[in-house]
Amino acid sequence: RVSSVLNRDVKQFGKKHMFDASEETCWNSDQGTCQWVTLDFPRTVKVSQLHIQFQGGFSSRLCTLEGCRAGEQLVKISDLYPEDINAMQISFAALRAGFQVEETVLDKLKITFENSTDFFGRIVVYHLGVLGERL
Repeated sequence: RVSSVLNRDVKQFGKKHMFDASEETCWNSDQGTCQWVTLDFPRTVKVSQLHIQFQGGFSSRLCTLEGCRAGEQLVKISDLYPEDINAMQISFAALRAGFQVEETVLDKLKITFENSTDFFGRIVVYHLGVLGERL
């Protein structure tokens, strides 16, 4: 699930485009503060990495990660501080300071884009990848 889609045009800007591996498509949120993406996994997973590619100028200065097991309330996992660039950003601490994800076991993950670099609060994500293992 996502917080919003630009002009409600899910065909052109919907959430599925974050996962289609195409450089031509993206999820584009509508304007507003605190856009978010929620991922419900079919099985319990141990998340170890997060890959995200924004469109420069439409990224977030602060991303809050929350997660939980099935039937539980979301709890904060960590804050991430991505750069406002077009390149893929990976959650390895050694590659990018301030962009680290602790290994976490969960069934649901929520990424909240707290502080958009766009004046209107829009977020554009070309690729979102959550790596880890199924339990």
